[in-house]
Amino acid sequence: MSEESWHEARLIPTSGINGAEEQERRATSALLAVMSAVREFGRALTKPYGAPAGKIETYIEVPFTVGDTRLYPDGLIRVCRGRTVWTALIEVKTGSNPLKSDQLENYLDIARDQRFDAVITVSNEIPAIAGQHPTAVDRRKLRKVALHHLSWTRVLTEAVMQKEFRGVADPDQAWILGELIRYLEHPKSGAMEFDDMSDSWVDVRDAVRAGTLRATDPGVAEVASRFDALLRFASLRLGRQLGTEVTPFLSRRELTEPHTRTQTLISSLVEDGRLAGAIRVPDTVGHLNVLVDLRAKDVTCFVDVDAPREGRATTRVNWLVRQLKNAPDGLRVEAFVARGRGASTAGLLRDIREDASVLVADRSKEIRSFRVACTSAVGGKRGRGRGAFIDSILNATDEFYAEVLQNLKAWSAAPPRVRQTEAEMVAAETAAAPDVASTALSSQDEEALASTG
Repeated sequence: MSEESWHEARLIPTSGINGAEEQERRATSALLAVMSAVREFGRALTKPYGAPAGKIETYIEVPFTVGDTRLYPDGLIRVCRGRTVWTALIEVKTGSNPLKSDQLENYLDIARDQRFDAVITVSNEIPAIAGQHPTAVDRRKLRKVALHHLSWTRVLTEAVMQKEFRGVADPDQAWILGELIRYLEHPKSGAMEFDDMSDSWVDVRDAVRAGTLRATDPGVAEVASRFDALLRFASLRLGRQLGTEVTPFLSRRELTEPHTRTQTLISSLVEDGRLAGAIRVPDTVGHLNVLVDLRAKDVTCFVDVDAPREGRATTRVNWLVRQLKNAPDGLRVEAFVARGRGASTAGLLRDIREDASVLVADRSKEIRSFRVACTSAVGGKRGRGRGAFIDSILNATDEFYAEVLQNLKAWSAAPPRVRQTEAEMVAAETAAAPDVASTALSSQDEEALASTG
């Protein structure tokens, strides 16, 4: 009998999932069970929300009564350490199902009455800015209970980073965590990735290309927020591959006043037809900048690199080119000079490899920095797949990091050399010319030594 059609037994099977309710119940049970079984993973998910480092207990569909109504939150987490007890209610959505405000407000009321610490939601919704919640609720209900959100992408990222990079002490627990990863990566789990630029995407995209978009048009703010959510998704995705914390780069003001970031994107869309953002990868020479031009239908990824602070102009150019030996010929490199406005020169990498002076317009001017950029076509479809906007951005960021950013290192000055003593210099000269008679040093010798020192 052929074994090709046999399916390996799994700890968390995807077979038998029928409908959204079963999908959510199985995803909730799988996640909470593994959180309690794999201590490191459970700690990674609960620590940011104030839970102590203690024993994690998890439950599903715990019943509560509010007035005459019986409510069943999807789950409950309790962490105990000594006399300290931290408790959170869990609400889970899978697939494209959105979180509901009235449901969350009911759970916030339960948590307040029970003196629980938090309500945590898990869904495929990705907020534009870390710490924000994708669902609006009555803020008065947040006075005594915190509301937190985890995207399934974030959950999967934490699981992969814990198993593959941070490590799990117990081999059996590591296998259990691997089974959760396998389950979440399966299409039937409902833990989908970012796959939609919103219902307003096509209208906004077409208005941008026609030059008729206005800031007050419906859907503009939603598209702006979805772009930031896409950058967050791209960051999580890249971080999962690298095993490090990759985040979108935002200014201090944008972090404290998220609406300013949205307004900046809306203004850029209306005036220039562009969307821009940046991703921060630890220990790289600079941020991975992403610039989308919807009118030109392209996306440019670039990084700004400080030039060496010593050497001739061509020496500084060659320093950069050596680091890009495996990069595509079509990369665009721009050079910026001191006290200059904008890029002084620009050229393609294939030409600069042949002649570094392509980037040197004036040898008397000091090159202070470079910009390395790669431009590619961007799709227009709202979903995923060939010709989709989302896949164009994800492919562009992944390829730019792999081919360019990870290979660049910041310049550092060479350490100063110890100066030779007069005796060492004389010994070196004698060794270099043994046929010349040596005599005592004269005043002329001292002058020579002084001039060389």
